[in-house]
Amino acid sequence: MKKKLVLLSLLAVSGLYAQKKTFNNPLLPGGADPYSTYHNGYYYYTHTLGDKLMLWKTKNLADLKNAESTLVWTPPAGTAWSKEIWAPEFHFINNKWYAYFAADDGNNNNHRMYVLENTSEDPFKGKWEFKGKIAAPIDRWAIDGNVFTLNNQLYMIWSGWEGDTNTQQNIYIAKMSNPWTIEGNRVLLSQPTHNWEKQGDLDDAVNPPHVNVNEGPQFLQHGKDVFIIYSASGCWTDFYALGMLRLTGTDPMVPQNWTKSEKPVFAKSEENGVYAPGHNSFFKSADGKEDWILFHANDNPGEGCGNKRSPRMQKISWNADGTPNLGTPVSNKQTLQIPSE
Repeated sequence: MKKKLVLLSLLAVSGLYAQKKTFNNPLLPGGADPYSTYHNGYYYYTHTLGDKLMLWKTKNLADLKNAESTLVWTPPAGTAWSKEIWAPEFHFINNKWYAYFAADDGNNNNHRMYVLENTSEDPFKGKWEFKGKIAAPIDRWAIDGNVFTLNNQLYMIWSGWEGDTNTQQNIYIAKMSNPWTIEGNRVLLSQPTHNWEKQGDLDDAVNPPHVNVNEGPQFLQHGKDVFIIYSASGCWTDFYALGMLRLTGTDPMVPQNWTKSEKPVFAKSEENGVYAPGHNSFFKSADGKEDWILFHANDNPGEGCGNKRSPRMQKISWNADGTPNLGTPVSNKQTLQIPSE
């Protein structure tokens, strides 16, 4: 009897262990604009909460629901950055942590990008200092900032308006002199030109009165190949999808050095029950051998930009021409292997 109990215990443990090696999407019931950073053996994950910045810590993003979490920052009331805190990202740059996010005073027309700094190597420790607004000399509406280093130069890419009114959202790039300062003027890299970048409902008074959207840009590098993956069309539509810019020259500040994909590189799958996939980020497996996409999507049509958007992830591959193959959003019913360790 004793041997039988021991055997059953071992089977139970092995069963739990096997379960941890697989997962199903979504990773959480809700969470838009997911982003993660891998540092010292842990993934540090965040998503849009609207009124604060939270950070999750885990060795396995597939087990995000059991991750340790901490409240990083709550904005002071009555400031230009008190409300509508969107698309946060945490980056480890020059041995310091930086939290980038967009925020406003309750009026979307006033959205700008801001940054916090923490000198501790562990982002769960130390003090987060508000460094202020990040803006180009032409200080226009801006959201979805993403920073990256290419050839020893730090850059920021983001989604912004050309002027002071909401006619369309474009993708801009600028050099940075340090992690909290843009150096020089912004450069326009992409604006909505294809029909799949212009899907929306002009008659819907609840949503922004435009359908021309390029937003959520994310830097992606594979060897010598450099890309920006971005979200297009209104997030309130099922047609929200990902597009791609490929760097074909050497200087990313030259618009002619970028080539846009003619079709979406990642879009809804009615067959798999995944709608409006977008605002993604990328991460590598712990052993550095696999590339993964982290994104949000809805389970049903017509669920829009609200709290039904949930974070998901799946492995990506690479085409013979060097471009990323993001595949098709997988069904929540499909069991996936966790990232390699």
